[in-house]
Amino acid sequence: MFGAAAAVIIILYLILVNFLVSAALVPSFMQKLEAFERITEESYAAQVQTSDIKVNRQLTLNATEEWLQTAECRKISAKTEDDYTLIAAVFPAEEESHRWALILHGYTGWKEEMYPFAYWYHEQGYHVIVPDLRCQGESEGDFIGMGWTDHYDCMLWLDYILSEDTDAQIILHGQSMGAAAALMISGDEELSANIDAVISDCAYTDAYSMFGEKITDWFHLPAFPIVDTACLMLRLRGGYNLKDASAVDAVKNSRVPTLFIHGDMDDMISVQMTKDLYVAAGCPKELLIIEGAGHAQAHEKDPEAYYGTIQEFLEENT
Repeated sequence: MFGAAAAVIIILYLILVNFLVSAALVPSFMQKLEAFERITEESYAAQVQTSDIKVNRQLTLNATEEWLQTAECRKISAKTEDDYTLIAAVFPAEEESHRWALILHGYTGWKEEMYPFAYWYHEQGYHVIVPDLRCQGESEGDFIGMGWTDHYDCMLWLDYILSEDTDAQIILHGQSMGAAAALMISGDEELSANIDAVISDCAYTDAYSMFGEKITDWFHLPAFPIVDTACLMLRLRGGYNLKDASAVDAVKNSRVPTLFIHGDMDDMISVQMTKDLYVAAGCPKELLIIEGAGHAQAHEKDPEAYYGTIQEFLEENT
């Protein structure tokens, strides 16, 4: 009798964990639960809503929209080893250039929200590639990669750049999960020497910690032992382990100059995570903390400091 009851409890527990994995990492399932809308609403509510941020955001959107009306843009695709088709937008530089920027969006994001950054790099004379990460936007996939599968997928875009320009000087600029992916790329032992610098905007240290925090925040459940079970479940279903998705481990091995940026009022990803990444990084590095900025708002809170620091960093390190 006790054994049967225990078996039922275990089965129900596994069903719960399986549900949570899908609710957090499978967009089609999230849409059925209206999780996208809820996460978006909660993310917006957690942001700083000061008048200067609102004004700067609108100015940026207006300028980007005006640029998009005349900028040359084409779609490209790439096929992953597990047979998913990924899509990216390419904005060729207006003049001959060896400078390239690969710009990566965040969790449940899409390439179009990164176009303001594409606009800035394009204005500096860069060719710009902005992909939809797997399972998001126009790109195929079963599970959001939390930076881990994404950092492998992005090698396809790097291969594309090098096929176009063997002398390419490449900047990786990521935001949130995209920043974590960029940092994971930077720690790859076989990383191309063409990667000149990384701009990491509000990255997390590791997906394991982030998943645990969000299980608690979104579902009001304890991280342990759910996250460890989720790691096993995701390895079986999605082919990767959350524990592998560690930006902080990657930067210890990185030699790529990296600028770490974060807002000090970020309620989604603690600014302490970027500080921990900065301390752990074995590469030439710089830290920029924007006061009064929430999650992914540093460029809107103080665009002059944000882009000015990036420009100076790239001039010094590329």
